[in-house]
Formats: sequence, C-alpha cells, structure tokens
Amino acid sequence: QVLAWGLRGLRSGVRAPSLEVHCGGRTLRTPPIADLTANPNFPINAFLLTLHLPAEEEYVPPIRLRVLDTRGFGYRPEVGQACVRDLGQYCCQPHGEGQPHGEEQPHGSGTPPPGSVPFAPRQILPRITTEKGAADKAEEEEEEEDDDEDDWWSKFYAAMGDTAKSRRRTNRDRLKIYSCELEALPEFEGLQDFCQTFPLYQGGHPAAGEDPVPVGEFKGLFCIYPLPEDPGVPPPPRHFQELPPSHPQKCLVRVYVVRAFDLPPRDRNGLCDPYVRVSLGTKTLGQRDQYVPNTLEPVFGRLFEVTGTIPLEKDLRVSLLDYDLLPPDQEIGTTTIDLENRLLSRFRAHCGLPTLYRTAGPGCWRDQLPPSQTLEDFARARGLPAPEFSAEGTAVTFGDKTFLLSHFESGPPTYRHAGTPRERLALHVLHACHLVPEHLETRTLYNSTQPGLEQGKVQMWVDIFPASLGPPGPPVDITPRKPQRYELRCVVWNTRDVDLGDTNLLGQRMSDIYVTGWLDGLEEQRQRTEVHYRSLQGDGAFNWRFVFSFEYLAAEQLCVLPRKARDTPGCGEHFWSLDETVLKVPPKLILQVWDNDKFSADDFLGVLELELTRLPQPAQHPQSCTPMPQGTPQSPWPWRGVQVPSQLSLFRQRRARGWWPCTVQEGGKRRLSGKLELSLELLTAKEAEERPAGKGRGDPNMYPTLPEPVRPEWSFLWLQAPLRGLRYGIWRQHRCRISLGLALLLLLALLFTFIYAAPGYLAMKLVNPLQSLQRAGGERP
Repeated sequence: QVLAWGLRGLRSGVRAPSLEVHCGGRTLRTPPIADLTANPNFPINAFLLTLHLPAEEEYVPPIRLRVLDTRGFGYRPEVGQACVRDLGQYCCQPHGEGQPHGEEQPHGSGTPPPGSVPFAPRQILPRITTEKGAADKAEEEEEEEDDDEDDWWSKFYAAMGDTAKSRRRTNRDRLKIYSCELEALPEFEGLQDFCQTFPLYQGGHPAAGEDPVPVGEFKGLFCIYPLPEDPGVPPPPRHFQELPPSHPQKCLVRVYVVRAFDLPPRDRNGLCDPYVRVSLGTKTLGQRDQYVPNTLEPVFGRLFEVTGTIPLEKDLRVSLLDYDLLPPDQEIGTTTIDLENRLLSRFRAHCGLPTLYRTAGPGCWRDQLPPSQTLEDFARARGLPAPEFSAEGTAVTFGDKTFLLSHFESGPPTYRHAGTPRERLALHVLHACHLVPEHLETRTLYNSTQPGLEQGKVQMWVDIFPASLGPPGPPVDITPRKPQRYELRCVVWNTRDVDLGDTNLLGQRMSDIYVTGWLDGLEEQRQRTEVHYRSLQGDGAFNWRFVFSFEYLAAEQLCVLPRKARDTPGCGEHFWSLDETVLKVPPKLILQVWDNDKFSADDFLGVLELELTRLPQPAQHPQSCTPMPQGTPQSPWPWRGVQVPSQLSLFRQRRARGWWPCTVQEGGKRRLSGKLELSLELLTAKEAEERPAGKGRGDPNMYPTLPEPVRPEWSFLWLQAPLRGLRYGIWRQHRCRISLGLALLLLLALLFTFIYAAPGYLAMKLVNPLQSLQRAGGERP
C-alpha cells in the first residue's frame, strides 16, 4: 500500500506534477496535483499495489519514485526522483492479525518489528495505571502549594533541578525537558509516523562523496504485508483509511523561545548581543532592539504568534542574530521546524499534554479541545471504539478495559481551578497512551556559512492550533521574572563593647567610632554615620538612618544589579560598551565599625554581615548578644548541644530590632569585637513613597523620628574645645592628684614665705625699732 500525501519544495515552474512508483516490475501513477500553489497534496492519497516479491528481504527490489510534470502536447518532464531501499522497515501485519483496525504501524526506528503487536491500550494501560497512580498518591500527600504565587519559571527550574530558583514544594505539575529536538526522539518516531519525508534529487540519488542538493520532497508512506494465497479468502482490510483532511489548514502558531546557551562569541569582548527572529512563509517577527546584551547564555522568555497555512507554509525558521550598532546584523544560527509533521503526527505533537487539567490560573488548559474530546479523536484515529464515560465521569471504558479516577488520584485535588472528574480522568488516560507531554525541546543552531558546525542551542517549544477547531486557550506567560524595587531602612542606634583602637596623651584606651554600611554589590550606595568621639568604653550613640534602594527577585531570592559592560570584569573596558548586564547576588547588608583618625588611615574595628533572607534572630539586650558559633546555620550534630540560632526572612517579617555581634578575623578565627543595636525595616517602592524618610537625621525625619543622640560630656572633639578637654581629660581623671599637688604647692608657698619672712621678723623682734623711737622721743626736752 502506498500513501501518497503530497509534494513539497518544488521549483516555481512546476505546473501539475504527478508521482510514479516503480517496484517489482509494476508501476503506480497518481493523478496530478491540479494547482501546486493552492494545495500541494494529491487528490487521492491511498493506493494499493499488488506485487510478487521474494521471501528473502535482501532480494527485495527497491522502490523508485519519479515526479513528472504535466505540460502541453503530452510532454512530461522529470522534476526529481528518489530511490527507497531497505523495505523491511515498512513490513507490517495485515489488519485483524494482532493489530486494531485502522492502525498502520511500520517498524522503523523506535517501532516494533514484524509480528509484534503495536499500540494496544488493554496491554499498556494497566501497567501505567499502577505506576502512575502510586506516584500521584505520593505527591498528593505533599504540602499544598500556593498556586497564585506560582509561575511557569518555577516549573522550568524544578524540571532543571534548580531548587533555589523554584518555589515549588510539590512536583505535581511537571515539565519534560528534552535534550534534543522533538523529532529526534526515538519514542516519537521522528514525528513521521503518519508519513515520512523523502528528498527528491535531480537525476536520482546523489553519488557517494557528493554534496546532495534536493530539488523537492515527497511526503508519503509505504506498508508491505502478505496477501492470503487462497484466492477465495477475502483480503484483509486496507491501511490508510482514517486519514486527516488533505486540504490546507489555516493555523495559529505560537512559538515560545525560552533561552539559548553555548552561543559562539561574535563581539570583540568575547560575547554577543543575541535576539530572536521567527519566520513562517513571508511573515517575519522579531525586533532588533529586543536583544539581550553581553551574554552567551541569553534568557529570552519571548512568545511569537504567527498565522500560516499548512502545508503551504510548513517550515518554521527560528534564528538568532547578533545585534550590531551598524546593520546588517550577523546571523548566529538557525533551526528549522516542519510544522506539518507535528500537525499530522498521531503522537499529538501540535500541543503538549499538561500533567494537570486546570480551568484557570497560570497552568490553564491551552488546547482547543478538552481532554475528553481529545481522547475521542485519538480513538478514532487509531481505529478504536470511542471511550465510554460514566455519568459521574469517574470511570471510563477504553480499549476493552475500565479505568477509575481513583487509580490515578487518591482523593480530591488539592490544587486550585481543578477541572471536572471526566476531564481529569481523560487526561490521565491520554498520558498513558504515550503522547507528547508538556515539554521543552533543545534545538541545535546551524549557520549556512559553517555547515555541519553547531552554533549553540536554543530551548523552545511550538504550539499549533488549526482554525477549524475553534479558538485556543490563553498562551503561557513565560515573560522573564521582573524584580521588584524595595527600600531598606537601617537605623544605627548604639554600639557596645567596641574595641578601643587608640591611646590618648594620658595613656587612656579610646576610639572615635563611626559606622559605615552598604548592600553587597551596591557599593556606590555606601553611607556612614557621624563620629562618636572619645569613646572610652566602646559605647557609641548615633541615632542615624541608612536608606538603601535595590531591586529584588522574590522567586530566586536574589538582588538584581544592573551593570555597564565596561564595569563588569571580563566584559571589556571600551567606552562604547554602554549596554547593561545583569548580576544577581543574595541580598546582604554589610556594616563595618571604624575608628576615625585625623592624621592616618582609619582603623578597622569589626564587621557585621546580615543576609536579609536568612537574618539571625537579634538579641534583646547587649549582655545576651554573642557571636554565632561556627558550623551554623545548619549544624550536622544537633544532639551535641550546639544550638542553631533561629533565622527569619526580612522579606516576610518586614521589621526587626535588636543587637547583633560584630566580629573581626584574627588568627584564622573570628573574634567578637563589638555589638550593634539596629532596627531594620523593609518597604516596597509604594510604601516608601507613602512613608518618606531622610538619610541620617535629615528631613523628612520620620518613621521613626530620630532625636539627637545623648552622649557623655567627654565625647567631643578636643581641638574644638581645649578647655573642656582639659576639664574632662585631666581634671576628672586626676583631680585627687591635682588637689593634693595644689595643697602641697600652697604649703610650699607658705613655707617659703615663712622662711623668707622669718629673718626679718626675728630681727625686728630683737631690735624693736618702735621702742627705740619712743625712748628717743621721751628724752627730748
């Protein structure tokens, strides 16, 4: 039997081609195609050719194909020809001998050999029911996930095994990622199970060593099976009875391009600026300005919707180009997808089957037909009786076997927007029929200038929706995750027990303390407090607010840092590198305590690093603030008495206040070097706009209002107040000695005065000049 489906890719001058099939001395000629541009399929597709072939397969002659054009006056020039060898792959059983009616199953690559029984639901489904039901029951027992916060990228990263970027706690809604093209998978028979593609060459098949240049393609299939030797026995039913419509179909094609990797560098900096271009027929989608700069592993997350008429426009081309400042852009690589094979394949390759049937939400059913109707169409195409559902939809009879919904689900679904039991059961049965699941294929890119050399890979998938079946469901949102802007407000209140790094003139240990802080990766937002001068005990009062603005990707728990290419190591340092690259780092607040020096470099006293997603629980009092023991936060020996400090996420709690320890590295170990009293508050961009707050104690000084710090009287700058410095630096420390010294000085002064005045006083006492004067005055007359 011959399935002559159609001709593809012939030159424009061909008018009305027909096909001649030669084998075993017999010739089959098909009617010509009237209008190749309107419908390249043959008007009659199935033919029977009775041959006498040898029993030994190695002696079976090949099938020769010739495509002839129809011209005027009976002229029939040859357009192209092909030779089909190894006919054993097309040998199959007649209908009624171990194969359901209407099923044609050649045993090519990935197919069963002659004599075996191909697809049989009554044999395959019972085994699948046991295995699949057990797996689903185990997953149903897991914790219910929040579907509203879920997205397609969580499903993608869960399939990649990256649990850090996936927020999924269960694996019920699965995504299959293939490491090659969908048509390269043996279980799907190259998507040529309905009909194969045979290249046509001018003058026959090219010789060995020559570069083949096909002039067109023939799409068809062959089935070779023995006829009964007794002429009285009726022949078996023919193959190729349940055929899809052969007229062209207008289809909506959705092309999802997720990411690419292993791209070759195209720029001088060893990177490239790729963007996607999708072509179908005369339509081309993709814009130059939508490129991803400075990367060899771009994440696109792009959806392209294009309409086309299949098979007139069957070759979908997905190209990656490198953006250049001055066009034309260089082509990185291209991959071509035959949409007709996917639409005709009975593995249902036009739209992958999701694991769950949802009526709304991120995983909403996107196909045109519900699972129950899809199961009916599948049975009709396979020549099987239509499935019969129970009134409640919890049981279905298909392939001479009854399946219950309880075989697949242990109880009512815990996920949201679950469909009816009838549709869920039909979807489970469809999955058991080994159809194409919801997937992501990895396609290799090639460049015509370097044939045969891989130019990277692109991960993508394609959905095809014929317009005759009605409108499809909503498309899948694969837009890359966008970060949300947050504002972190950190108030530094006090310090305690900070190391004393200086010694004053009087031999006292002291420090002029200040605190500086920034977010990891955002060093340009570095801020510092004012200086608390002359701290004699490591205490400091600041009441100072730090304000940091950053973008945070909640799904991956990473900060997104835009960087210029010239500022990124390894990306070149050219002044024309103006494109931004994106770095992702964990959200970490870094605070450092320093000792201010006027005439030398400042002394480093300690550091505190707080990861906002795993924030250590603060102490409520400075006495209970101790450094975290080594081996935390995850101690492998909890029975040894090592207490793991509890952690919190500031993105959930939003506020935290308390004491955290500062440490310094000494001798390979970290030592406690101080304590910081902080209050942390995390606000979204909208909340920060509604509740503004200034840096430091600047306006607007709100949320909370920060008063001037109350500091000891001796905490001041000596050069600004020398008398106060003498008062608090000398008098308060040495007032006893100074008082004793002053008393001694007074005594010495009195003693000196006494010693100095004593001789004159004694002389006056001895001489007594007043008495002599009185005596002399009394003797005068």
